[in-house]
Amino acid sequence: MSRILLVPGRGRPRPEHWLRRWADAHPHYRWAPYPPGPPFTLAERVAALHHAVTGGREVPVTEPAVLVAHSAGCLSVAAWAAEQTGATALVRAALLVTPPHVDPKWTSEPDGPPDDGVHTPVPRTPLPFRSILVASRTDPYTTFAQFERYAADWGAELFDAGDAGHVETASGYGPWPAGERLLASLHKGSG
Repeated sequence: MSRILLVPGRGRPRPEHWLRRWADAHPHYRWAPYPPGPPFTLAERVAALHHAVTGGREVPVTEPAVLVAHSAGCLSVAAWAAEQTGATALVRAALLVTPPHVDPKWTSEPDGPPDDGVHTPVPRTPLPFRSILVASRTDPYTTFAQFERYAADWGAELFDAGDAGHVETASGYGPWPAGERLLASLHKGSG
């Protein structure tokens, strides 16, 4: 059996968002971070994910986890995996849903708001666990070719979701049966 850890993007998932629906329907699913939501600071999200995966110092865990990440949450997963050595053994698989493209040449403006860490170089090393990357052909933040590059770099299986926007509430995703089937395939295939 695997634990399911939900890794949200930059915002707090609204009640009708598929991630929130999954959490409500499955009380044993856990948020990483808890509570989910802003502000998004990559270093803090990576630390929260590490705590959720390992159980922290107080309650070390041995039960493996399956990560379910949406949007910037996918970047949290990639950043966490890139800086780990042993803890990744506690992750069996990850469902990475529409990670946003981050231009590696981006720099903040001198008078702009402080960098929240999203614009730091996204790790492009292969993930040390099985993963499926859900790609949309109409995502406003990432082209399909950019999704393909993420999948290739991370060693993820690419799932073409078609005309799916950002696979969030505004794109019509409250219930998401295809996502539940993808998670089930990772959950079964990871044990």
